[in-house]
Formats: sequence, C-alpha cells, structure tokens
Amino acid sequence: MSAPGGLTLTSEAASNPLREESVTLKAADPCCIVVFGATGDLTHRKLIPALFRLSKQKLLHPQTPIVGFARRRLDSDAFREDMRRTVAGSDGSSPGWERFAGSLFYQPGAFEDPEAFRALGRLLNDLDEKRGIPGNRLFYFATPPSEYAALVRNIGEAGLARRAKRSDVSSPWSRVIIEKPFGRDLRTARELNALVHTVFHESQIYRIDHYLGKETVQNILVFRLGNGIFEPLWNNRYVEQVQITVAESVGVEGRAAYFDSAGITRDIFQNHMMQLLTLTAMEPPARFDADSVRDEKAKVLRTIRPMKPEIVARDTVRAQYVAGAVGGAPVPGYREEPGVNPRSQTETFLAARIKVDNWRWSGVPFYLRTGKRLPKRATEIAIVFRNPPYALFRSAGCEALEANVLRLRIQPDEGISLSFGSKTPGQSLHIDPVQMDFYYLTSFGQDPPDAYERLLLDCNLGDSTLFARRDEVELAWEFVDGILGAWSSGQGPPLLTYRAGTWGPAEADELVRRDRHHWYLL
Repeated sequence: MSAPGGLTLTSEAASNPLREESVTLKAADPCCIVVFGATGDLTHRKLIPALFRLSKQKLLHPQTPIVGFARRRLDSDAFREDMRRTVAGSDGSSPGWERFAGSLFYQPGAFEDPEAFRALGRLLNDLDEKRGIPGNRLFYFATPPSEYAALVRNIGEAGLARRAKRSDVSSPWSRVIIEKPFGRDLRTARELNALVHTVFHESQIYRIDHYLGKETVQNILVFRLGNGIFEPLWNNRYVEQVQITVAESVGVEGRAAYFDSAGITRDIFQNHMMQLLTLTAMEPPARFDADSVRDEKAKVLRTIRPMKPEIVARDTVRAQYVAGAVGGAPVPGYREEPGVNPRSQTETFLAARIKVDNWRWSGVPFYLRTGKRLPKRATEIAIVFRNPPYALFRSAGCEALEANVLRLRIQPDEGISLSFGSKTPGQSLHIDPVQMDFYYLTSFGQDPPDAYERLLLDCNLGDSTLFARRDEVELAWEFVDGILGAWSSGQGPPLLTYRAGTWGPAEADELVRRDRHHWYLL
C-alpha cells in the first residue's frame, strides 16, 4: 500500500495469495432475539441490517427468530415489509432476504403494559416449541433511556428472563443489551444497576457502546501489546501527550428531545470517550478475557485525577454552536434546530485536559475533545511522542523537529498511521515528516465489519469483553459528575459559542497551547 510519504505497507494476508488462513467463525446459539423499540431509528439503521448480514454469513442459527416489540399497531407481515424497505436497494429483494424475513415476528404493546409482556411470553414460548429453541433469550433495549426501568420490571414480572450466573451453563440463558447512556449521572446509574440486577445477574447484562465493536478500537490492544516496537514506548518516558477527538459534522438530526436534555457530555464524553481513554491507558491484562480486560480498564478510571471546581474552570471548555456552514452548506445554530429550546444552555462541544495519576502516565496530559457541527466526521487517538534532543541538527541549520505521532483512526477511514522525520533530498539538511499508513480496506481487501454485527454476535456467544461492566459505568459517572456539578453550580467555565463548521471556540486551542501543544486533528 502506498503511503503519502512514498512508503509502502502491505499485509501478508493481502500480499501472499498462496497463504491460506484457517479461521473458524463460531456461529451463534439458537435463541429468541427480542428488540424493544423495533420501529425506531436504531432498529432500522443498525440492528436489522446487522442481523441480516449475520444471517447471510450463517453466523446466526437458522432457527433464530427475531421479535420486534413496540407501541405501533402492526402485525408480523407489516413489520417484515417495513424491515424489507430498511435494507432495500442492496439485498432487500435477494433470496437471502426472503429466508431472513421468515424469522421476523412482531408483538405490539406499550412498555408499561404488563399484559403486553405476558402476550410476548406466549409468543416466545410458541416460537421455542415450533423452532426447537431451548429457551435462550436475548433482549435488546433499542428505546430511549427513560423506558429502561419499565422494560426491566415487566420482563421480570412476566417471567421472561431467568437470572443465572455465568458459570450456570446447564440451563437456558437470558441476556440483555442496554444502550447508552446508562443513567444520566452517578446516582441514576446506580439506581438503574440496582434495578436491572433484580432481574439479571451481572454476567447477563451487556451495556453496549458501539465504539468498542469497531475494528480499530479492538486493534488498540493488539497493535500495542502484539508488537514489541511499541509496548516499551507506551509510557510517560516516551509519550508527551495523548489526544482523543470524536468529531461529528451533523447536528441533532431529529434527536433534539433527547440531546437537549443530555448534551455532548452525557451523549459522547461519558461513554465513548472514556472507553477510548481506558483502552489507550490500561495496563496489559493478565489474560485476554472479559474480566481481565475490564479489570484493567476500571483501574484506569480509578486513577483519573478528580476534577474540583477550580480545575473544571481551568481545564474544561464547553460551548454551543451558532449558525455557520459545514461542507459549504449553511446550517442553523443549535438553538434554531427543530425541537431545541431557544434559550437552551446545553453544550454541543467539550474539550478537557485530564490527568491519569499512575506510574505509567504520570505527567502526561490527555486532551479529550468532542463536538457537533465540526468541519468533518472523524474519530482519532493521537499518541504524540517526545522529541529527541536536536542540538546535532541545529548546528547544521535545522531549527526544529516535528513530533512523531501515532494516529489510530477509528472512523471514517479505519486504520493506523505513524509519522516520522526524514531528510528531504538536496544539499542542505532539511527534515520533513513522512507517514506510513495502514488502511483496513487496502490491506485486507475489505472494510471492517459493522460494529453492531460483532457486538450482537459476541452477546449471543456470551463474550462480554467489549461491553462495559457495572464498575466501569459508575466510575466514569463519578468522574463526569465532578464536571457537571461544577458547571451547574456556576463554578465552571461559561458556555461559549462557536460557528458551525469550525473546530470549536478559540479557548479550546488555548487549552492545549498552555502546555505548548496544538491539536493534531484539523
């Protein structure tokens, strides 16, 4: 693969046609999958397309039924037609779709109606009997967070789930996937955890963050721990700073009712960004299994320095976008978006300087930045290495060296790049940065699979490695509560503004400039 600096990277799998890979993909157990909120946006955009692709790849058991549950008064045939339109244009009319559509069923009902859940139970028992399903159940909460409590209570009262520990493999299993945000602060997260645990054991609870299903996120540990040239450098002796950016070019896109009550901090920072931080900063786990990996992630969260109000005022920047242009097209300000309170104080941008107080990262600032209506959609982790002494090159007329930067690109062009200095051709000594780039599409001949495919399959197989554990969620909220509390009490920084289509307010640049740094993703 050709890199911008003229260098080439290849994958052995892609470059050697004689090499045969012996990879066995484990198919899912037969189970009944129940999607609550089956007529909503998440089901249409992500869940049904992901389940369809898994079915085509024969990774779903052929007898697995998928039951949609929502308030809309539909029957199974109407639900199938609605879902067909979801995937039409690519595979909607293929033989694979007809086979998959035969596995779709629908149960109408309100989430707070116990009788609807009893009717759901009768449907599930009937499907178990007709399709030879051994009673395995997978529940997916694709609803607004406000519905979670009613769903849990009614699942429990209707006897739809069996509470069992992970080690209990002799009986049918029940699992539940719960979308983020899990609570809106530490108190509500603890209350929700307590409620869910009345019906499900912790090993049955899969708190999903789709970022963890992305190949580049999964590759962070493999790249770092599986390559001897990087792990020795992954510490404060060699790393000067770490930057994590989650940028969105879109606005609220019909989610105003939710977003205006949540803000970017609850929507992205508390979950996506804290997960990326823990995977970047964690110690090597004792084993590559769910509990060992999540133990190390939780340790990182315990070592993040809490933010007192005076630190929040100094080390966070919050802002809201006003009218501007994205991609050359004019867009309205946040308060002019449909459904948004015209006097809203909700933040759409957050930048923060975070310290991880452990032996590995002491003294290394972690800069986190996320926002809506930024110039482009991009998620990237930048590991910026310390510069070597350059007195030798200064004497030859070279006054500065560019830092070596390792970029882990999570979206949209999944891959990894490394920049380093090289002498430009010519008589004088001039050092310019060049890049080595790796892209999944180029190296492996295909884009990585959708994150929901991986996570749905992992849940079916009982692998919780890529899902958040109870202590992770509560520790992340404990840290974020310090920021939100300072803001709400008036002790934090003021709510600033930035034009849509820019990288946020000037104060975000000043946040890193104080340490003589700059943002690398621009």
